[in-house]
Amino acid sequence: MADDDHSTKAANDGDIAIVGGGPVGMALALALARHGGRAHIFEARERGAVREDPRILALSHGSRQILEWLGVWRHIAATPIAAIHISQKGGFGRTLLTAADQALPALGYVATAASVGAALDDALHAATIPFHDHGRVDEVAVGTESLQLLTAMGERTARLVVYAEGTIDANAGAVTRDYRQSAVICTVTPTTPHGNVAYERFTTQGPLALLPTGASMAVVYTCPTETAAELVALDDQAFLARLQSHFGTRLKFAAVGRRQKFPLLLAYRKSPVGERAVWLGNAAQTLHPVAGQGFNLALRDLWELARTLDKAEDPGDARLLARYAAARSKDRIAAIGFTDALTRLFDIDLPLFREARGLALLALDTVPPLRAFVARRMIYGARAW
Repeated sequence: MADDDHSTKAANDGDIAIVGGGPVGMALALALARHGGRAHIFEARERGAVREDPRILALSHGSRQILEWLGVWRHIAATPIAAIHISQKGGFGRTLLTAADQALPALGYVATAASVGAALDDALHAATIPFHDHGRVDEVAVGTESLQLLTAMGERTARLVVYAEGTIDANAGAVTRDYRQSAVICTVTPTTPHGNVAYERFTTQGPLALLPTGASMAVVYTCPTETAAELVALDDQAFLARLQSHFGTRLKFAAVGRRQKFPLLLAYRKSPVGERAVWLGNAAQTLHPVAGQGFNLALRDLWELARTLDKAEDPGDARLLARYAAARSKDRIAAIGFTDALTRLFDIDLPLFREARGLALLALDTVPPLRAFVARRMIYGARAW
Protein backbone atom coordinates (compact mmCIF):
# COMPACT_ATOMS: atom_id res chain seq x y z
CA MET A 1 0.00 0.00 0.00
CA ALA A 2 1.15 3.49 -0.87
CA ASP A 3 -0.50 5.05 2.19
CA ASP A 4 0.58 3.96 5.65
CA ASP A 5 -1.80 6.13 7.67
CA HIS A 6 -4.94 4.14 8.45
CA SER A 7 -6.02 6.40 11.29
CA THR A 8 -9.72 7.26 11.46
CA LYS A 9 -8.81 10.66 12.84
CA ALA A 10 -9.15 13.53 10.36
CA ALA A 11 -5.90 14.50 8.71
CA ASN A 12 -5.15 17.69 6.84
CA ASP A 13 -4.25 16.42 3.38
CA GLY A 14 -3.68 19.72 1.64
CA ASP A 15 -5.95 21.88 -0.44
CA ILE A 16 -6.88 19.55 -3.33
CA ALA A 17 -8.14 15.97 -3.25
CA ILE A 18 -8.23 14.05 -6.56
CA VAL A 19 -10.61 11.11 -6.60
CA GLY A 20 -9.22 8.67 -9.15
CA GLY A 21 -5.67 7.52 -9.84
CA GLY A 22 -6.05 6.80 -13.54
CA PRO A 23 -4.31 8.75 -16.33
CA VAL A 24 -6.52 11.85 -15.90
CA GLY A 25 -6.12 12.08 -12.12
CA MET A 26 -2.36 11.47 -12.24
CA ALA A 27 -1.86 14.00 -15.05
CA LEU A 28 -3.77 16.62 -13.07
CA ALA A 29 -1.64 16.01 -9.96
CA LEU A 30 1.52 16.51 -12.03
CA ALA A 31 0.11 19.64 -13.69
CA LEU A 32 -0.77 21.13 -10.30
CA ALA A 33 2.75 20.34 -9.08
CA ARG A 34 4.20 22.15 -12.09
CA HIS A 35 2.32 25.24 -10.89
CA GLY A 36 3.59 24.85 -7.34
CA GLY A 37 0.45 23.20 -5.98
CA ARG A 38 0.12 19.89 -4.17
CA ALA A 39 -2.72 17.43 -4.35
CA HIS A 40 -3.46 14.05 -2.82
CA ILE A 41 -4.76 11.24 -5.05
CA PHE A 42 -7.30 8.77 -3.67
CA GLU A 43 -7.57 5.58 -5.73
CA ALA A 44 -9.92 2.70 -4.90
CA ARG A 45 -7.71 0.12 -6.62
CA GLU A 46 -4.21 -1.02 -5.77
CA ARG A 47 -1.49 1.27 -7.04
CA GLY A 48 -0.13 -0.01 -10.32
CA ALA A 49 -3.48 -1.26 -11.64
CA VAL A 50 -3.27 1.36 -14.37
CA ARG A 51 -0.16 -0.37 -15.71
CA GLU A 52 -2.40 -3.27 -16.79
CA ASP A 53 -5.01 -1.14 -18.58
CA PRO A 54 -5.48 -2.67 -22.07
CA ARG A 55 -7.34 0.29 -23.59
CA ILE A 56 -5.91 2.10 -26.59
CA LEU A 57 -5.66 5.90 -26.46
CA ALA A 58 -5.57 8.16 -29.50
CA LEU A 59 -3.42 11.17 -28.56
CA SER A 60 -3.49 14.35 -30.62
CA HIS A 61 -0.37 16.41 -31.27
CA GLY A 62 -1.82 18.94 -28.81
CA SER A 63 -1.95 16.20 -26.17
CA ARG A 64 1.67 15.34 -26.90
CA GLN A 65 2.55 18.98 -26.11
CA ILE A 66 0.77 18.74 -22.74
CA LEU A 67 2.45 15.41 -21.91
CA GLU A 68 5.82 16.90 -22.87
CA TRP A 69 5.12 19.82 -20.53
CA LEU A 70 4.41 17.26 -17.79
CA GLY A 71 7.78 15.63 -18.54
CA VAL A 72 6.41 12.17 -19.35
CA TRP A 73 6.14 12.03 -23.13
CA ARG A 74 9.59 10.51 -23.74
CA HIS A 75 8.63 7.54 -21.56
CA ILE A 76 5.43 6.70 -23.47
CA ALA A 77 5.60 4.06 -26.21
CA ALA A 78 3.55 5.73 -28.92
CA THR A 79 3.02 5.04 -32.63
CA PRO A 80 2.80 8.21 -34.76
CA ILE A 81 -0.11 8.81 -37.14
CA ALA A 82 1.24 10.24 -40.39
CA ALA A 83 -2.15 10.47 -42.11
CA ILE A 84 -5.87 9.93 -41.50
CA HIS A 85 -7.95 8.46 -44.32
CA ILE A 86 -11.66 9.32 -44.02
CA SER A 87 -14.32 7.66 -46.16
CA GLN A 88 -17.90 6.41 -46.15
CA LYS A 89 -19.06 2.92 -47.05
CA GLY A 90 -21.50 2.77 -49.94
CA GLY A 91 -20.85 6.33 -51.09
CA PHE A 92 -18.30 8.38 -52.97
CA GLY A 93 -15.88 10.92 -51.54
CA ARG A 94 -12.88 10.55 -49.30
CA THR A 95 -10.43 12.82 -47.49
CA LEU A 96 -6.80 12.38 -46.55
CA LEU A 97 -5.42 14.52 -43.73
CA THR A 98 -1.62 14.43 -43.49
CA ALA A 99 0.94 15.58 -40.97
CA ALA A 100 3.04 16.99 -43.80
CA ASP A 101 0.20 19.34 -44.78
CA GLN A 102 0.21 20.70 -41.21
CA ALA A 103 4.03 20.84 -40.99
CA LEU A 104 3.93 18.51 -37.98
CA PRO A 105 5.89 15.35 -37.18
CA ALA A 106 2.55 13.53 -36.74
CA LEU A 107 -1.17 14.34 -36.60
CA GLY A 108 -1.41 12.26 -33.49
CA TYR A 109 -0.19 9.14 -31.74
CA VAL A 110 -1.56 5.82 -30.54
CA ALA A 111 -0.53 4.41 -27.16
CA THR A 112 -1.88 1.95 -24.65
CA ALA A 113 -3.43 3.37 -21.52
CA ALA A 114 -0.95 1.13 -19.67
CA SER A 115 2.04 2.91 -21.23
CA VAL A 116 0.60 6.36 -20.51
CA GLY A 117 -0.34 5.35 -16.98
CA ALA A 118 3.07 3.87 -16.23
CA ALA A 119 4.87 7.03 -17.36
CA LEU A 120 2.59 9.20 -15.22
CA ASP A 121 2.89 6.91 -12.20
CA ASP A 122 6.69 6.94 -12.41
CA ALA A 123 6.61 10.74 -12.54
CA LEU A 124 4.36 10.83 -9.45
CA HIS A 125 6.86 8.65 -7.59
CA ALA A 126 9.72 10.95 -8.61
CA ALA A 127 7.79 14.04 -7.50
CA THR A 128 6.69 12.33 -4.21
CA ILE A 129 3.06 13.27 -4.86
CA PRO A 130 0.85 11.51 -2.27
CA PHE A 131 -1.06 8.57 -3.76
CA HIS A 132 -3.44 6.69 -1.45
CA ASP A 133 -4.29 3.34 -2.98
CA HIS A 134 -7.18 1.29 -1.57
CA GLY A 135 -8.42 4.80 -0.79
CA ARG A 136 -12.02 4.61 -1.94
CA VAL A 137 -13.94 7.82 -1.20
CA ASP A 138 -17.41 6.97 0.10
CA GLU A 139 -18.76 10.39 0.97
CA VAL A 140 -17.90 14.07 0.63
CA ALA A 141 -19.40 16.66 2.96
CA VAL A 142 -19.16 20.25 1.74
CA GLY A 143 -18.55 22.97 4.31
CA THR A 144 -18.24 26.73 3.95
CA GLU A 145 -14.46 26.77 3.65
CA SER A 146 -13.48 23.12 3.32
CA LEU A 147 -14.55 19.56 2.56
CA GLN A 148 -14.65 16.43 4.66
CA LEU A 149 -13.92 13.22 2.75
CA LEU A 150 -14.94 9.90 4.27
CA THR A 151 -12.47 7.40 2.81
CA ALA A 152 -11.55 3.78 3.38
CA MET A 153 -8.65 5.15 5.49
CA GLY A 154 -10.74 7.45 7.63
CA GLU A 155 -11.71 11.10 7.42
CA ARG A 156 -9.66 13.56 5.35
CA THR A 157 -9.96 17.26 4.64
CA ALA A 158 -9.49 19.40 1.55
CA ARG A 159 -10.70 22.67 0.05
CA LEU A 160 -11.42 21.32 -3.45
CA VAL A 161 -12.31 17.84 -4.68
CA VAL A 162 -11.68 16.84 -8.30
CA TYR A 163 -13.52 13.77 -9.54
CA ALA A 164 -11.35 12.16 -12.20
CA GLU A 165 -12.75 8.65 -12.44
CA GLY A 166 -15.95 6.76 -13.06
CA THR A 167 -19.05 7.79 -14.95
CA ILE A 168 -21.57 10.54 -14.43
CA ASP A 169 -23.88 10.03 -11.47
CA ALA A 170 -27.48 9.30 -12.45
CA ASN A 171 -28.64 12.12 -10.16
CA ALA A 172 -26.33 14.73 -11.70
CA GLY A 173 -28.96 16.09 -14.09
CA ALA A 174 -26.75 15.25 -17.06
CA VAL A 175 -27.73 15.42 -20.72
CA THR A 176 -27.73 11.89 -22.14
CA ARG A 177 -28.25 10.18 -25.48
CA ASP A 178 -28.22 6.43 -25.99
CA TYR A 179 -26.79 5.71 -29.44
CA ARG A 180 -27.98 2.09 -29.18
CA GLN A 181 -24.55 1.12 -30.35
CA SER A 182 -21.60 -0.74 -28.89
CA ALA A 183 -17.94 -0.70 -29.80
CA VAL A 184 -16.07 -3.94 -30.37
CA ILE A 185 -12.41 -3.33 -29.52
CA CYS A 186 -9.47 -5.48 -30.63
CA THR A 187 -6.15 -5.41 -32.48
CA VAL A 188 -5.53 -6.93 -35.90
CA THR A 189 -2.37 -7.73 -37.82
CA PRO A 190 -2.38 -6.46 -41.42
CA THR A 191 -0.79 -8.51 -44.19
CA THR A 192 1.20 -5.46 -45.35
CA PRO A 193 2.69 -2.52 -43.38
CA HIS A 194 0.10 0.07 -42.38
CA GLY A 195 2.39 2.99 -43.22
CA ASN A 196 1.28 4.84 -40.06
CA VAL A 197 -2.07 5.65 -41.69
CA ALA A 198 -5.21 5.72 -39.53
CA TYR A 199 -8.61 5.02 -41.06
CA GLU A 200 -12.00 6.44 -40.12
CA ARG A 201 -14.70 4.76 -42.21
CA PHE A 202 -18.30 5.79 -41.71
CA THR A 203 -20.94 3.11 -42.21
CA THR A 204 -24.66 2.82 -41.54
CA GLN A 205 -23.80 0.63 -38.53
CA GLY A 206 -21.57 3.35 -37.11
CA PRO A 207 -17.96 4.51 -37.59
CA LEU A 208 -15.16 1.99 -38.00
CA ALA A 209 -11.72 3.20 -36.88
CA LEU A 210 -8.36 1.51 -37.43
CA LEU A 211 -5.36 3.05 -35.68
CA PRO A 212 -1.70 2.07 -36.16
CA THR A 213 -0.15 0.69 -33.00
CA GLY A 214 3.27 -0.89 -33.39
CA ALA A 215 3.03 -3.25 -36.36
CA SER A 216 -0.66 -3.89 -35.63
CA MET A 217 -3.86 -1.89 -35.97
CA ALA A 218 -6.22 -1.10 -33.10
CA VAL A 219 -9.84 -1.56 -34.20
CA VAL A 220 -12.89 0.30 -32.89
CA TYR A 221 -15.79 -1.42 -34.64
CA THR A 222 -19.07 0.39 -33.93
CA CYS A 223 -22.25 -1.60 -34.46
CA PRO A 224 -25.82 -1.93 -33.14
CA THR A 225 -25.80 -3.21 -29.57
CA GLU A 226 -27.49 -6.49 -30.54
CA THR A 227 -24.72 -7.18 -33.10
CA ALA A 228 -21.79 -6.66 -30.72
CA ALA A 229 -22.19 -9.92 -28.79
CA GLU A 230 -22.35 -11.82 -32.07
CA LEU A 231 -19.10 -10.22 -33.30
CA VAL A 232 -17.29 -11.05 -30.07
CA ALA A 233 -18.50 -14.67 -30.20
CA LEU A 234 -17.32 -15.31 -33.78
CA ASP A 235 -14.20 -17.39 -34.28
CA ASP A 236 -11.16 -15.44 -35.47
CA GLN A 237 -11.49 -16.25 -39.17
CA ALA A 238 -15.19 -15.44 -39.24
CA PHE A 239 -14.58 -12.14 -37.48
CA LEU A 240 -11.76 -11.20 -39.86
CA ALA A 241 -14.02 -11.95 -42.82
CA ARG A 242 -16.75 -9.73 -41.36
CA LEU A 243 -14.25 -6.94 -40.64
CA GLN A 244 -12.74 -7.20 -44.12
CA SER A 245 -16.16 -6.96 -45.76
CA HIS A 246 -17.05 -3.99 -43.55
CA PHE A 247 -13.78 -2.12 -44.07
CA GLY A 248 -13.00 -2.82 -47.74
CA THR A 249 -9.76 -3.75 -49.44
CA ARG A 250 -7.39 -0.87 -48.62
CA LEU A 251 -5.82 -3.20 -46.04
CA LYS A 252 -6.07 -6.95 -45.58
CA PHE A 253 -5.93 -8.65 -42.21
CA ALA A 254 -4.14 -11.83 -41.18
CA ALA A 255 -4.84 -12.23 -37.45
CA VAL A 256 -6.95 -10.77 -34.65
CA GLY A 257 -6.48 -10.53 -30.89
CA ARG A 258 -9.00 -10.84 -28.05
CA ARG A 259 -12.20 -8.86 -28.57
CA GLN A 260 -14.16 -6.81 -26.02
CA LYS A 261 -17.38 -4.81 -26.32
CA PHE A 262 -18.49 -1.58 -24.66
CA PRO A 263 -21.84 0.25 -24.85
CA LEU A 264 -21.73 3.72 -26.41
CA LEU A 265 -23.62 6.76 -25.25
CA LEU A 266 -23.33 10.48 -24.89
CA ALA A 267 -23.58 11.89 -21.37
CA TYR A 268 -22.35 15.21 -20.09
CA ARG A 269 -22.80 17.44 -17.11
CA LYS A 270 -24.22 20.83 -18.00
CA SER A 271 -21.42 22.34 -15.93
CA PRO A 272 -18.13 20.64 -15.02
CA VAL A 273 -17.95 22.50 -11.69
CA GLY A 274 -19.98 22.54 -8.51
CA GLU A 275 -19.63 23.63 -4.90
CA ARG A 276 -15.91 23.10 -4.18
CA ALA A 277 -15.93 20.39 -6.87
CA VAL A 278 -14.69 19.84 -10.43
CA TRP A 279 -15.40 16.88 -12.70
CA LEU A 280 -12.89 15.78 -15.35
CA GLY A 281 -12.75 13.10 -18.06
CA ASN A 282 -15.59 10.58 -18.13
CA ALA A 283 -16.87 11.97 -14.85
CA ALA A 284 -17.62 15.22 -16.72
CA GLN A 285 -18.50 13.94 -20.17
CA THR A 286 -18.63 10.55 -21.87
CA LEU A 287 -18.28 10.91 -25.64
CA HIS A 288 -18.68 8.61 -28.61
CA PRO A 289 -15.19 7.36 -29.59
CA VAL A 290 -15.48 8.73 -33.15
CA ALA A 291 -12.50 11.03 -33.84
CA GLY A 292 -10.92 10.02 -30.49
CA GLN A 293 -11.79 13.22 -28.62
CA GLY A 294 -12.44 12.03 -25.04
CA PHE A 295 -8.98 11.75 -23.44
CA ASN A 296 -7.62 14.66 -25.48
CA LEU A 297 -10.41 16.90 -24.18
CA ALA A 298 -9.66 15.75 -20.62
CA LEU A 299 -5.99 16.70 -20.99
CA ARG A 300 -6.91 20.18 -22.25
CA ASP A 301 -9.35 20.54 -19.34
CA LEU A 302 -6.84 19.59 -16.67
CA TRP A 303 -4.14 21.80 -18.21
CA GLU A 304 -6.49 24.79 -17.94
CA LEU A 305 -7.62 23.82 -14.42
CA ALA A 306 -4.03 23.70 -13.17
CA ARG A 307 -3.33 27.06 -14.81
CA THR A 308 -6.43 28.62 -13.25
CA LEU A 309 -5.57 27.34 -9.77
CA ASP A 310 -1.97 28.58 -9.96
CA LYS A 311 -1.10 30.23 -6.62
CA ALA A 312 -4.78 30.29 -5.59
CA GLU A 313 -5.28 31.01 -1.90
CA ASP A 314 -8.51 28.99 -1.94
CA PRO A 315 -8.70 26.53 -4.87
CA GLY A 316 -12.36 25.84 -4.09
CA ASP A 317 -13.43 29.47 -4.44
CA ALA A 318 -16.64 29.61 -6.50
CA ARG A 319 -15.45 32.57 -8.61
CA LEU A 320 -12.25 30.73 -9.51
CA LEU A 321 -14.13 27.59 -10.55
CA ALA A 322 -16.60 29.66 -12.58
CA ARG A 323 -13.65 31.24 -14.40
CA TYR A 324 -12.29 27.80 -15.23
CA ALA A 325 -15.68 26.60 -16.50
CA ALA A 326 -16.05 29.69 -18.70
CA ALA A 327 -12.55 29.26 -20.12
CA ARG A 328 -13.29 25.67 -21.10
CA SER A 329 -16.87 26.15 -22.28
CA LYS A 330 -16.21 26.75 -26.01
CA ASP A 331 -13.86 23.78 -26.44
CA ARG A 332 -16.02 21.48 -24.33
CA ILE A 333 -19.26 22.30 -26.16
CA ALA A 334 -17.53 22.06 -29.54
CA ALA A 335 -16.02 18.63 -28.79
CA ILE A 336 -19.35 17.27 -27.54
CA GLY A 337 -21.22 18.71 -30.53
CA PHE A 338 -18.57 17.57 -33.03
CA THR A 339 -18.61 13.91 -31.98
CA ASP A 340 -22.40 13.79 -31.63
CA ALA A 341 -22.99 15.43 -35.03
CA LEU A 342 -20.54 13.10 -36.80
CA THR A 343 -22.17 10.05 -35.26
CA ARG A 344 -25.72 11.07 -36.17
CA LEU A 345 -24.96 12.58 -39.59
CA PHE A 346 -23.37 9.41 -40.93
CA ASP A 347 -26.07 7.25 -39.36
CA ILE A 348 -28.72 8.37 -41.88
CA ASP A 349 -28.91 5.84 -44.72
CA LEU A 350 -30.72 7.84 -47.41
CA PRO A 351 -29.43 8.52 -50.95
CA LEU A 352 -29.63 12.29 -50.56
CA PHE A 353 -27.61 12.20 -47.35
CA ARG A 354 -25.02 9.83 -48.85
CA GLU A 355 -24.53 12.24 -51.74
CA ALA A 356 -24.29 15.24 -49.42
CA ARG A 357 -21.71 13.46 -47.26
CA GLY A 358 -19.74 12.52 -50.35
CA LEU A 359 -19.71 16.14 -51.52
CA ALA A 360 -18.59 17.26 -48.06
CA LEU A 361 -15.72 14.76 -48.07
CA LEU A 362 -14.78 15.82 -51.59
CA ALA A 363 -14.80 19.49 -50.59
CA LEU A 364 -12.71 18.71 -47.53
CA ASP A 365 -10.18 16.91 -49.72
CA THR A 366 -9.93 19.60 -52.40
CA VAL A 367 -10.05 22.81 -50.31
CA PRO A 368 -6.77 23.03 -48.34
CA PRO A 369 -7.91 25.74 -45.84
CA LEU A 370 -10.97 23.68 -44.92
CA ARG A 371 -8.87 20.53 -44.58
CA ALA A 372 -6.36 22.40 -42.44
CA PHE A 373 -9.10 23.71 -40.18
CA VAL A 374 -10.56 20.24 -39.55
CA ALA A 375 -7.08 18.86 -38.86
CA ARG A 376 -6.29 21.67 -36.42
CA ARG A 377 -9.66 21.22 -34.72
CA MET A 378 -8.85 17.58 -34.04
CA ILE A 379 -5.31 18.44 -32.92
CA TYR A 380 -5.84 21.51 -30.73
CA GLY A 381 -9.55 21.66 -29.91
CA ALA A 382 -11.02 25.18 -29.77
CA ARG A 383 -7.55 26.64 -30.26
CA ALA A 384 -8.12 25.85 -33.97
CA TRP A 385 -10.22 29.02 -34.03
